[in-house]
Amino acid sequence: MAGNVTALDDIRDTPLSRALSERYLAYALSTITHRALPDVRDGLKPVHRRLLYAMRQLKLDPNSSFKKSARVVGDVIGQYHPHGDQAVYDALVRLAQDFAVRYPLIEGQGNFGNIDGDNAAAMRYTEARLTAIAEALLEGIDEDTVDFRETYDGDAQEPVVLPAAFPNLLANGSSGIAVGMATSIPPHNAGEICDALLHLIKTPKARLESLVKYIPGPDLPTGGILVEPQDSILEAYRTGRGGFRVRARWEVEELPRGAYQIVVTEIPYQVQKSKLIEKIADLIQGKKLPLLDDVRDESAEDIRLILVPKNRTIDAAVLMESLFRLTDLESRISLNMNVLDADGVPLVMSLDEVLRAFLDHRREVLVRRSRYRLEKIENRLEVLAGYLVAYLNLDEVIRIIREEDEPKQELIATFDLTDTQAEAILNMRLRSLRKLEEMEIKKEDRKLKGERKDLRALIKSEDLQWQRVSEEIKEIKTKFGQKTELGRRRTSFEDPPEADIIDFEEMIPKEPITVICSEKGWIRSMKGHVEKTSDIKYKEGDRARFILYTETTDKLLLFATNGRFYTLGCDKLPGGRGNGEPVRLMIDMDEAQDIVDLFVYEPDGKLVVAASSGYGFVVAQEDVIAMKRGGKQVLNVSGDVEAQACADAGGDHVAVIGENRKMLLFPTDELPQMARGRGVKLQKYKDGGLSDVITFDNEDGLTVIDTGGRQRVFEDLRDWLGARGNAGRLPPKGFPRRNKFM
Repeated sequence: MAGNVTALDDIRDTPLSRALSERYLAYALSTITHRALPDVRDGLKPVHRRLLYAMRQLKLDPNSSFKKSARVVGDVIGQYHPHGDQAVYDALVRLAQDFAVRYPLIEGQGNFGNIDGDNAAAMRYTEARLTAIAEALLEGIDEDTVDFRETYDGDAQEPVVLPAAFPNLLANGSSGIAVGMATSIPPHNAGEICDALLHLIKTPKARLESLVKYIPGPDLPTGGILVEPQDSILEAYRTGRGGFRVRARWEVEELPRGAYQIVVTEIPYQVQKSKLIEKIADLIQGKKLPLLDDVRDESAEDIRLILVPKNRTIDAAVLMESLFRLTDLESRISLNMNVLDADGVPLVMSLDEVLRAFLDHRREVLVRRSRYRLEKIENRLEVLAGYLVAYLNLDEVIRIIREEDEPKQELIATFDLTDTQAEAILNMRLRSLRKLEEMEIKKEDRKLKGERKDLRALIKSEDLQWQRVSEEIKEIKTKFGQKTELGRRRTSFEDPPEADIIDFEEMIPKEPITVICSEKGWIRSMKGHVEKTSDIKYKEGDRARFILYTETTDKLLLFATNGRFYTLGCDKLPGGRGNGEPVRLMIDMDEAQDIVDLFVYEPDGKLVVAASSGYGFVVAQEDVIAMKRGGKQVLNVSGDVEAQACADAGGDHVAVIGENRKMLLFPTDELPQMARGRGVKLQKYKDGGLSDVITFDNEDGLTVIDTGGRQRVFEDLRDWLGARGNAGRLPPKGFPRRNKFM
């Protein structure tokens, strides 16, 4: 009962919004600082840092034997990282994949996945140990170089950050999504980073432009070619945000009889090869890569994708440009240097700020390590001084130890020793009393005093500290720099391609086709100009509506009842086998809308568009071309009013007829030309609205198609000529009863 009272007493009256905001903020901060963002000093997230530290505790150094990954994962989640084992294993696997990280921190044995996107084997099958680079990150961790904190259960200690002799943040990059922020840092070349660090030590006020000369851009594990403009790269490094365009590396292989094939040897970073091939195959199947005939994967350990052109006359550069535009053979690597600084505060840093933060960390590690070593030397010198006293007074020391009840206190009183010295003398082995051992102690004493002098000078002098940091960075460059197989630059640079290097419309083979669109909106194209339209099959309950003779290089304009124009490429239409596809799958047109007209685009042509309300205007065809699936709004309609008619504006007169069967003719000049709007009144109606509109040349007369499909020409039209906006009169005898001109 008392427990229930206590629980009730703990109820707090807090607004829900405040309670939610406080808890969500706590969750957000936890995600940002303990999961998603790397530390600017060692470039690691907590899970990676705990992995490396746990493997060091298991003595999995580069020269040791491998241990099962399951053992490593078990230690990590049991002692340091209270999360799922699969998440920890995934992090371990990534650190071992040479196509995912530029400088692997873990050496794996077994199946650790591949660039095709296949997953690693289960953790019970794979084995792992640290690499030399991971060893450099951990170097000196037992020498008070970094702070430690309690683990989640308080049973052990874990490092807050690693000493990080290797510039891991930039060298291996990082990516992650937190709450309200994200990070994305591509890998760079470690040797180039070392060069920039050495320059920054030599010239502390160095400008970003000079640093970018040493670090010209990312160096990706999978190679590729960087085609980003230099000014764009510089701006990205200045702001900490931007991106880099990376293209696949390719070459031409000559084949017999003048033929050739293209071989792709490197693909962009983080692109899965299997999905890339699947995408290219889908584009070939969908006739969206008209210059490419086939794609094959002949990869073994190295990447080798074979691209087969349609014929040997196709220019390889043009073919590759089309692939770069449509596939992940060109991708954009984002840069967002959002990291945690030395105080654990998330912020976006520029390149020079990241480099300076690493140098400051290395200097702090050096000073802390020097102080730790100095303390050890002081303790050792104290012990050695006690040993020397013992050697000089050996007989008396032996007598005190043999005869006195409290030898320790007697030694301290007799020879003015410290407690530590007396304890060391009492713990000496008898064989250490040799004369040779005395000489060794004196030699060690002199050596340690010299080292102590150097360390004291180092701790006091900032110049000496930076000199030592420089030496350490030079050692890292020697081990992992550009002259090593691991450190050689893989990603090269090329000038950005010219914007007008290729006209993709010229790539489309020019072939005659017949475009067929049914009443229900199913569209397809058939090769050639099909003469016998009666042989064309449709779905049950459907029939022909538009049959257009055109070519694959043409565009189609579709005018819908919502007043929008949509653009379709004839080369992208489905083939003539079957019933085609619904046109709504190709454009974003609502089910409630219908097609008003479908016709071939003419660059210099003009159109008359009109709504059911009788309003309309003239618009140039070039003004209605839509670049997006959503189309382009041209005729403004609202409420019950819909777009009703669209006709070529090439004639000198306009003929308009209403649902009330009244026809009016007036000069085309009376209609304004607009790019978008409602337009002006074409014809006045008492009942109903507009039915159809057409333009014609008055000299040639008005041609209409009757219900039997026959043409009929009306020449004497004086009775129907009037001013725009009039009501009109009943059409001449013989005019189609459906109130349509065509």
